Amino acid sequence: MINMETKLGPLKLINPVLAASGTFGFGEEYASLVALEKVGALVVKGLTLKPRQGNPPPRTIETPAGMLNSIGLENPGLEAFLSRELPRLRDAGVAVIVNIAGDTEDDYITLARELSAEEGILAVELNLSCPNVEKGGILFGTSPGTVGRLVKKVRRACSLPLIVKLTPNVTDITELALAAEKGGADIISLINTLRGMVIDIHARRPFLGNITGGLSGPAIRPVAVGMVYQVYRAVKIPLIGMGGIMTAADALQFFMAGARAVAIGTANFIDPFTIPRLISDLYAYLESQNLSSMEEIIGAAHQQL
Repeated sequence: MINMETKLGPLKLINPVLAASGTFGFGEEYASLVALEKVGALVVKGLTLKPRQGNPPPRTIETPAGMLNSIGLENPGLEAFLSRELPRLRDAGVAVIVNIAGDTEDDYITLARELSAEEGILAVELNLSCPNVEKGGILFGTSPGTVGRLVKKVRRACSLPLIVKLTPNVTDITELALAAEKGGADIISLINTLRGMVIDIHARRPFLGNITGGLSGPAIRPVAVGMVYQVYRAVKIPLIGMGGIMTAADALQFFMAGARAVAIGTANFIDPFTIPRLISDLYAYLESQNLSSMEEIIGAAHQQL
């Protein structure tokens, strides 16, 4: 018998394939195509205290083996999420993880506290790729000291399992991972997008309205796998890996690098059936290898050294 259940610290999921934040909305757009209750977990798009309109257009552009996006955390805000989106997801039996973002530490703390009081939320994921306006716009997630302090403060306010999502736009991601672990994170998810730019050679200016954007898709997969591999060796808490996963073979690299679950992002835009296909293909892989669970291959790449 093959068991697809996955344990991520305090979290127990029906399978290890998640929908990554920002690529699955609040699930409504995919509900007619995918049985949402069969997804390992739906990480909703980044949520802020107040509604946000996001960045000026254009916001997306395709790149070789990927895409750039500069949405700017457009979302309806906490109140609308709690009154409209969460009840619908709860009624549908969806495993919900809420990604939160803010301009100040107090934003994160308030969001975590408010969400902890609600039923139907499995965990909170901290999006640390946001500008800290109290520190002159420096990203929260680029300084180990800032990461550790923020995670510690949110941990005190949050009774739900706490996931910290790390940015790859740093010199050493293991320092951030260790700071998050020390601050009280239960789980680390990595990686967020890489910063990049496309220039319109006809207009002779950056294509995106926000000038730069986040690069995602297959182009970043080797970077993501490498960072999961590094962080697995540095921390003791479980990891969620993401970055350019299109096939079961891609996902297996992350599991063997040390991730206990994977999140699918850009692939959802190309093929909305990617997540159910991956769940099925991973089951078939375990069957073909006479394995009973994903547990048997997690971190396998480290055992060969």
